[in-house]
Amino acid sequence: MTKKELREKLISISDKKLSEFNKKLCPDTKKEILGIRIPELRKLAKKIVSEEEYIDYLKKSLDTNDKYIEETIIQGLLIGYSKISIDEKLKYIEKLIYKIDSWIITDTVIPTLKVKEKDLDLVWKFIIPYTKSKEEFEIRFAVIMMLDYFINDEYVDKVIETIDKIKTDKYYAQMAMAWTLAEIGIKYNNKAMKYLKAKNNLDKFTYNKTLQKMIESYRVSDDNKKLLKEMKIK
Repeated sequence: MTKKELREKLISISDKKLSEFNKKLCPDTKKEILGIRIPELRKLAKKIVSEEEYIDYLKKSLDTNDKYIEETIIQGLLIGYSKISIDEKLKYIEKLIYKIDSWIITDTVIPTLKVKEKDLDLVWKFIIPYTKSKEEFEIRFAVIMMLDYFINDEYVDKVIETIDKIKTDKYYAQMAMAWTLAEIGIKYNNKAMKYLKAKNNLDKFTYNKTLQKMIESYRVSDDNKKLLKEMKIK
């Protein structure tokens, strides 16, 4: 399979109306948007992995620019669905990260990686440098990885500590931080409340967004929601 062949396939299953809709959802990307539903992209990626010699394509495509956002998403999905070692996956992911310029790429690709428990320490060490980046989507990548794989007994304190050290005023990075902290607030309420009530390094926007996301959750009690509303910074 060549990049040209895949591009032609993507164009053939694209939807112009969906393209216009997705452009409004992803104003951040500099790539063009064909308009293909995520389930269709997943189906295509699984087919490629099961039927074709795709590794050569993946290696070459990761080293070239993409015209369409769907091309980048497909590359990420191929990494996720590949039956290769975690070390190999991380080498490919490292190249993919530099191509990420939209939340839809991180939020579609990351759940597909299916990081195993035995690999968490290795992956944690891999993502930490990206939390110190000045690039919006490098930070979002790292934080969404934490959201999907590290909100557990072993790592939750590390996640809170790491997010507290992130310095950014980039919207999609801040939203990822708020989303992750809110999820911790739902699963580990005492830890989150202690952190949010104490002196922390969150900017006003991220702090208030965290409270808002917790308040909007049906998994948070009414008593807690009342307290969270009182904690909002004016």
